[in-house]
Amino acid sequence: MKLENWDDLRLFLHVAEQGGLAGAAERAGVSAPTIGRRMLALERAIGRALFVRARTGYELAPDGHVLLERVKAMYEAAQDIHNWQESVHSLPMVRLLSDSTLSCFTAASFNHLWSPRDSFRVCFKTSEAILDLTYREADIGLAAERPETGNVAARRSVRIAYAPYCAQGFDQQRNNNWVSLGTDVANQRWKRWTFEHRGQFITNWVNAPRSMFDLVKAGAGVGVLPCFIGDRDPSFLRAGHVIDELSHHLWIVLHDDERDRESVRTVADRLSALLAANAPLFCGFTGQDPL
Repeated sequence: MKLENWDDLRLFLHVAEQGGLAGAAERAGVSAPTIGRRMLALERAIGRALFVRARTGYELAPDGHVLLERVKAMYEAAQDIHNWQESVHSLPMVRLLSDSTLSCFTAASFNHLWSPRDSFRVCFKTSEAILDLTYREADIGLAAERPETGNVAARRSVRIAYAPYCAQGFDQQRNNNWVSLGTDVANQRWKRWTFEHRGQFITNWVNAPRSMFDLVKAGAGVGVLPCFIGDRDPSFLRAGHVIDELSHHLWIVLHDDERDRESVRTVADRLSALLAANAPLFCGFTGQDPL
């Protein structure tokens, strides 16, 4: 006989602990007659007498004592699972903020930054705005420039290079059109380069870097991409040399009040190591410049 109804076993536990139906009903929020019927059904399903019924209450029969020990073990296991599930909501949070371009990298590499064994959670936040941790919207941020103001600590990290890319199969001899970010969202030099240098050849405009990546990949034209995006994806082909004037260092920025928090320091150290391990990708050494 399979015992799949945990509710009946839980009611059995209440009756055994309270020594009767009245106490069990108060604990379980179920009427005493209903509990009585379900205990009778449980005995019939098991094929064993679990209680000795008397006017003074329900006393456990020998088989009832055996079942009680097993049900207690089940209850403790269930409670342990519940406590484990609830504990995740009390774990400290580390908020990592970057723009959508860098978020593509950190999201794809999250297993280098966090694991289920960690005693903290990580929130990956994305913003195209210039990094500002004044109001603590994040604990760690990735910035293209070292912040000059604010209560922050900054670590210089890898150098980021940029180059023009097109889709594999894009005919550069016949087509010289470009894809560009809009002037209203171009708050970094690499985002402005195309309309400052190739304005008359721009045939498609977008207001988000990810949309530009997708259009270039689809063959809409040539676009300036970070090398860690273009060289990592075989769908892209370099359409020119690295644009040296756009290269810059990446900065790992921590709010000074949070940098000594163990979880924040752990994520920052892992992020630093991850970026350092991928330095050739970021500075454009893994791609083949066109002849």
